[in-house]
Amino acid sequence: MTFLSHLINGISLGSVYALIALGYTMVYGIAKMLNFAHGDVIMVGAYISFCTTSYLGLSPLVSVLFSIIVCTVLGIVVERLAYKPLRQAPSLAVLITAIGVSYFLQNAALLIWGSSPKTFSSVTGRKGLIVSGVTIVTILACILIMICLTLFTNKTKMGTAMRAVSEDKAAAGLMGINVNTTISLTFAIGSGLAAIAGVLLCSAYPTLMPTTGSMPGIKAFTAAVFGGIGSIPGAMIGGILLGIIEIFSKAYISTQLSDAIVFAVLIVVLIVKPDGLLGKHVSEKV
Repeated sequence: MTFLSHLINGISLGSVYALIALGYTMVYGIAKMLNFAHGDVIMVGAYISFCTTSYLGLSPLVSVLFSIIVCTVLGIVVERLAYKPLRQAPSLAVLITAIGVSYFLQNAALLIWGSSPKTFSSVTGRKGLIVSGVTIVTILACILIMICLTLFTNKTKMGTAMRAVSEDKAAAGLMGINVNTTISLTFAIGSGLAAIAGVLLCSAYPTLMPTTGSMPGIKAFTAAVFGGIGSIPGAMIGGILLGIIEIFSKAYISTQLSDAIVFAVLIVVLIVKPDGLLGKHVSEKV
């Protein structure tokens, strides 16, 4: 029973990582940039949900929807103000900007909500004998979102535009695709997913602080690379595997060494398969 409990907890935690990793992989797959401020959007989403339930007295479902809307708008604003002017800039400039946006969001949250931890109430509320309600919701949400994203990118006109921009921005523009709008939509989707992940993360681990999204964001990025960054199924598989590895490491090896073990596994995977589990190797012509 203990093994099964650890496995379920690992899948639940991994599903949160997978949701965050989907945001990373969407942005990287389309815009070819790493948005390291993504973890802080998670934190903003959790705070928005906390405020709407604690201060406005709204239902958890309404708070989640409101959180998604705010984070979606935030993602579009950040992309337009911080990243769009750097579309042709070197990768290092974009990376530094992403880190700057991350620090800006953390300090803005510090000024608005303070440094004292907030106690986040679960969006599900009920717990079963073995599996908590938030665990079930997290796993189901992850599966549903992955299926919807896969269908969206493969079956819709906008999804086709995203894949075209991912392949070649210049050629996509020549074919009449609005590259800027497509990239903004990608950021909007990724930020909306971050809001959901933030609410579910704080429902399972109810301490909310301005730095709440930092470590989960880094681990989710690790999960995206683990599964093959740019691959939607890879993000889900990488996230779930990472969650299982972390929980079992804490349970059977050491809570202090669990993070080190997670990143050590990533290093081994990248040595054996540098493109990740489901990543595709792309040859560049020189």
